[in-house]
Amino acid sequence: MKRILPLLLILLLAWVVFSDKGADTTAPTGGGEQVLADAYANRRSDVQVNGVGTVTRILSDDNEGSRHQRFILDVGSGQTVLIAHNIDLAPRIDDLAKGDRVEFYGEYEWNERGGVVHWTHHDPAGRHVGGWLKHGGRTYE
Repeated sequence: MKRILPLLLILLLAWVVFSDKGADTTAPTGGGEQVLADAYANRRSDVQVNGVGTVTRILSDDNEGSRHQRFILDVGSGQTVLIAHNIDLAPRIDDLAKGDRVEFYGEYEWNERGGVVHWTHHDPAGRHVGGWLKHGGRTYE
């Protein structure tokens, strides 16, 4: 027992240290509104974010290159973000309407209008963290 206890402590310490390494880039975490606000205020890009917002505007699809469904979400504190959802890699949200609530997980890119969230889908090549959108009880990834 005296030999096993130090080994268990080492394994526990290793698990604590290494399981926390990519916490902000591999899975949704709380505080999405604050992370978005900080990224916008500090002009940061390539930030994995999660959050929820209300659709304020539905834009036409971007059909140049990879096709993207586009809409604006009010994410609180006066900030809005453009969601650019790749509909070549994930299903489009066909019944999306102004006023709807949408949860998201993707990559934030700064711009002066509030920013863009993209990578709201899986990566078929497996090189990027998979994202998603949730609307009406369904997950779009």
